Amino acid sequence: MGFLCTLQVLLFLHLIQQLSATNVTTSSLNALLQDYSFRAFVNPRTGIIYDATTVPSNLTGIKLAAVRLRSGSLRKHGVPSLKEFSIPTGVVVKPYVTRLVLVYQNLANYSHLYYPLSGYDYVAPVLGLLAYDAKNLSVVNLPELELTALNDPIRIGFSDLERIPQGSSAKCVSFDSRGKASFKDSVQPGNTCETDRQGHFSVVVKSVASAPSPESEGRTKKKKEGDEDSSRTWIIVGSVIGGLIVLGILLFLVLRCQSYKKEEKIREMERAGETGEALRMTQVGETRAPTATTTRTQPMLETEYAA
Repeated sequence: MGFLCTLQVLLFLHLIQQLSATNVTTSSLNALLQDYSFRAFVNPRTGIIYDATTVPSNLTGIKLAAVRLRSGSLRKHGVPSLKEFSIPTGVVVKPYVTRLVLVYQNLANYSHLYYPLSGYDYVAPVLGLLAYDAKNLSVVNLPELELTALNDPIRIGFSDLERIPQGSSAKCVSFDSRGKASFKDSVQPGNTCETDRQGHFSVVVKSVASAPSPESEGRTKKKKEGDEDSSRTWIIVGSVIGGLIVLGILLFLVLRCQSYKKEEKIREMERAGETGEALRMTQVGETRAPTATTTRTQPMLETEYAA
């Protein structure tokens, strides 16, 4: 029974872990693509861009590439062309590493799946630019480095931009490591977006069905801000309530296990009572010996036997 209690606790903790894992989808994707990007390095040479020839079978269509650089060379010379990215001089890396790998991602048809945007349609795939330490090219789940452009911005040229619907205005969108979106008013000439750090980027337009009229845009913005504040409040409240529920379930499982142990002990005592009565033990000299618990036969007078 104790084994069953332990199994219940382990299954419960595994369920909590699986539920938490659903909140780190983009992080898990980046870790997976980092592994496949690094596999492209076979006898790698510094400054050469290597295209990944394989991707996970369930992510067919995603394009990956990687280039290994010295941090000093990146800051001094930049990278004029890494697919759609143009990295200027003056880019610094934190924390500092001697060599780094820049990983390029093109999420293609998986863009809306990993970076959903309510009320917007993608007119270009989500492109990623991430940096990792190049000390050991066989390591997986590496933490991302932080790139910061101190002078000119990093430029992303979306060469395969889809046709913009009439009356719509294309906007640049960027995503941080948590998947939070930030918008810029318009795309630069040449279908170009700009950024001063690493991340994921794309171009979007408002969905036709959800595009607000000019008169209601101001009210919609205020309502959205109010909804965001309300959403944050509910997230905090939900987290607290969820934590209390988890603690309550764990406490219930612990108490249930203790109850099982008590019931098992009682059943063992009952089984012992059914099989026989234990004899008393008494000290006889230097040894202990069992003694009968009943009294001996009472004496009788001889006259009681007379006829």
